[in-house]
Amino acid sequence: MTGKGGFRLDRIATFFDPWADAQGTGYQVVQSLYAIGSGGLFGVGLGESKQKFLYIPEPHNDFIFSILSEELGFVGCFVVIILFAIFIWRGILIAMKAPDMFGSLIAVGVTALVAVQVIINIAVVTASIPTTGMPLPFFSYGGTALSILLCSCGILLNISRAGSKV
Repeated sequence: MTGKGGFRLDRIATFFDPWADAQGTGYQVVQSLYAIGSGGLFGVGLGESKQKFLYIPEPHNDFIFSILSEELGFVGCFVVIILFAIFIWRGILIAMKAPDMFGSLIAVGVTALVAVQVIINIAVVTASIPTTGMPLPFFSYGGTALSILLCSCGILLNISRAGSKV
């Protein structure tokens, strides 16, 4: 598609049928689904993914969850999703027990930041929503994003410590 903003329409069309142009706009989504499917129940082994070698473009960025799915399988992905759910649950508890409104709002913000990124990234990788550029927190490549996320988690821990003194 050509013209101003045509790539947006391509992403929507690819979302509805990624196999219609599996060598073009749907390539990354199709390869991601192949990686998830080839992982099976227990995966092919840590570091043994085949899709990360020239099949999924830039596998260490937005589509890292598909590589994780191939290497660790359904069980490994389930564990990762459970760990993210625990993080979100604990963030909500910290927000509820914060000593003041400002701490509560910061805790909700940090928790929502992680929750939204996780939900959108996993939905994109599993072809549940159109492709975006959302990284998977704590997993995707990028030093700046990781350091900002870790600083945010440090603030969350400080709010937790202040809330436990009350």
